[in-house]
Parts: sequence; structure tokens; C-alpha cells
Amino acid sequence: MKLIIVFASMTGNTEEMADEVAEGVREAGIEPVVKNVMDTSGHELGEYDGIILGAYTWGDGELPDEFLDFYEEMDGLELGGKKAAVFGSADSSYAQFGKAVDLLKEKLEELGADVVAEGVKVELNPSDSDKAACRALGKQVADALA
Repeated sequence: MKLIIVFASMTGNTEEMADEVAEGVREAGIEPVVKNVMDTSGHELGEYDGIILGAYTWGDGELPDEFLDFYEEMDGLELGGKKAAVFGSADSSYAQFGKAVDLLKEKLEELGADVVAEGVKVELNPSDSDKAACRALGKQVADALA
């Protein structure tokens, strides 16, 4: 089983979450491929059985600029049968908390992926309980592949 984790991080918070998600995947016995969104393309998702996307929410509920090309490249992909989940950091001082997580989840579902876990949204930097939730998310997706 092949699983990829793709993330965008500006301050390191979402990258830290990605590391915890990857740890949860490893605990379930799968070695994930972890890539910064700038080092991959949306087309690559078709090569994996499991897909976990992570992005911080920018401004008033938008995907970060560096995620936009990847998001557009996902158009037209057939992700039926793929297990997926989403995570990201956000700031509750904005009207739409963690909207990037929702946008990515909707896109994965639209492309036929089976979103098997509730998206994890973290206020700014992840606390110990947030890190545990990230590990649980990774394990949940990996377990769904088994």
C-alpha cells in the first residue's frame, strides 16, 4: 500500500502536523511519502492508495497560494477507491476557521476519494492533544487501507 502526505506550511505549524500524521501512518505499518506541495503535482495522487493533504488557511478562508496550482492539477483525477483525509492549522481570529481543510476535503470527495477521517483543524501551533489527533488521523487512514 502506498500513501502520500502533501502539505503546505508557512510558519512550520502544518509541517509539524504532517510529521505527526506520518508518525501515525508508520505506527500502522506503512511508510508514507511526505512531500511539500511545492515539490509535487496534483497528478501524482493517482499513484497512491492513500492520500492525506494538509494546508493552513490563508486570509479569510482561502487555500495558501502555493497550494493553488496543485489544487487545479487535481481537476479531472479519478480517485475512486482511494482512502483520504485532510488536516491543517488555522487562526480563529478569522471568520472561517480552517476553511482550507474543508476546501480540500470537498475536492477529494468530488474526485471520488473515500474520506475516512474527520479533518483535523488546529489553532495555530499544535498542542500535545492536537499532535495526538494528527497521529490518530494518520493511523485511521493507514488502517482503512489494510
